[in-house]
Formats: sequence, C-alpha cells, structure tokens
Amino acid sequence: MFKRFRDRRKDPATRLKFQETFLSREDFILPLFIVSGRKRKEAIVSLKNISRMSIDYTIEYIKKLQEKGLRSILLFGVPDKKGIEQAYDEEGIIQTAIREIKQSLQNIEIITDVCLCSYTEDGHCHIGENDATCEILAKIALSHAKAGADVVAPSDMMDGRVYYIRKTLNEHGFVHIPILSYSAKYASNFYGPFREIAKSTPKYGDRKTYQLNYANVEEAMEEIEADIDEGATMIMIKPALSYLDIIHRAKERFTVPIYAYNVSGEYAAINFLVENHLAKEEIVYEVLLSIKRAGASKIVTYFTPWILEELDEYQSL
Repeated sequence: MFKRFRDRRKDPATRLKFQETFLSREDFILPLFIVSGRKRKEAIVSLKNISRMSIDYTIEYIKKLQEKGLRSILLFGVPDKKGIEQAYDEEGIIQTAIREIKQSLQNIEIITDVCLCSYTEDGHCHIGENDATCEILAKIALSHAKAGADVVAPSDMMDGRVYYIRKTLNEHGFVHIPILSYSAKYASNFYGPFREIAKSTPKYGDRKTYQLNYANVEEAMEEIEADIDEGATMIMIKPALSYLDIIHRAKERFTVPIYAYNVSGEYAAINFLVENHLAKEEIVYEVLLSIKRAGASKIVTYFTPWILEELDEYQSL
C-alpha cells in the first residue's frame, strides 16, 4: 500500500492545513538609502521601485508602510562627496536620519549599516589596514548608538570588528545596543545594483580578500562562531538564495537569531522574470518563503513593501 500525498494538496484549504512554513510581517526588514538635504528622490534604474531619498521623503515612506505592518528598517547613508569622517560625524546623514525618524515615528526599529564603502574614495570597505579600520567602524557604531539606533550592523567583514565595536559601545554605556554582524557575507556577484544605489563600486580590484569565498561552508561557520564570541547578538548571511544551505547550517548550529539578506541582484533577477512574463508574481512569495524555510529569523529584502501588501492573499483561504 502506498501513501496518497495528493490528498494533502487537493484544494487551497487542505494545502493550508498541511503548510509547514508561514511568513509574518514582522519577519521583514526594509533597506533604505538616505541622502542629505530635503525633497530629494533619486530613482535607480537597476532596482525597480527603489530610490535614494532625503530624510523627509523617507519618513513619509516609512509612515505609509507602517500602516501595512512595517516594523524594522535598515539604513544606509549615501554622501554626495566622499570622505570617511562623514561616517562617524554626529551631524552625518545617518546620525541625523536616526534622530529625525525617532522624533517623527514610533514603534519602528532602526538598524544601521556600519561600513565605509559609500564613504571611501576607492569604494572599498576598509582603509587598508584591518585593525585601523576596526577602530573607525567602532566610532561609526558609537555615533549611531548616540543618535538613537536600536541595532548596529557591521557589514565590512574585517577581522575583529565585532570585538572593537562591542568594547567601544560598552565603554560608553551602550551595553544594551545589540550587534547584528554580517558574519557570513560572501564575495558574491549579486551585489551590482546595490553598489549603484550606494555609490560603492570598487574603483579597483574586488572584495575577495575580505569577503567570504563562495565555495566555503565551514569557514562561514568559523566566522559566525568568532563573531558570537566577540559579542554579536544576531548574525547576517548575505546573499540569501545561493546560500540557503549556509542559513540552514547556521540555524542548526547556533542559537542566536539568523538574519538573511535577499540582495539587490536577486531582487533585480526576480523582477526581470515577472516583468517578462517568465514567472508569476507568486515567485516573490515562493522565494521569501524559501529563505524562512531554510532557517532565517528575519529577512532583509527590497520586496518588503510588496510582501506587506500581498501577504494575506498568499496565506489565507
């Protein structure tokens, strides 16, 4: 006798009863790219519906999405002119944005990207020397915490940066500020559109000397373990779709929350399929569900506005 698995799939109501993985609005984090000034909105050709925005427009946008269930945002600063001092300036783009968002909105978690790639002349995430870079990253994280950030997220992949940041935050009384570390950030080819919007394309070489080799699994586990030992509260795996195995391994091995970044190249590729009628829009739900199914606690994605709008349609009768 054989089992009749098709009985579980005969209609939407039955399929829903047997569904194992579900998404919720609280699962999603929206990346936002902030520029200086007021009334600025700069569309990005390679990223549908994504723009660099000044903080006034950003706050309006967040308000609209909060009504649909948005809980968390991830902020990136994009200066008009390069210069790493801006990254930790108390009046810098991100520092100012944090304060204005906190003054204007309630119940929104602010996570801040801690990196140098948008601020360096060469587009790299460091200034050449590892430990000197870590000292600057700690200054950036501290400036974000002072401005009111809820979580700081170093994405640079320097060795020891979590140690430097945790030590600096603790010394200045910010022991309560969690660190979301990009512990497993791979030297991926899926970052192109992000580099356009963040103005962070390297002027020479690549990032393979500090981002993870995409052939490696155990090295990623070592990086994650080291960051947790240094004080990381949560860890990020980036990208998501080609690295679902890494998300799954990390979920099985570690007890901290596992975040996954559904990156810009993945977003652009999926939009291409939909816009050219090569896939139904449901593919977005499928992709996001796969990331959670692999073990992600939270998902950073440019599809956040879409899923906030469409989630009920896909998870209801």
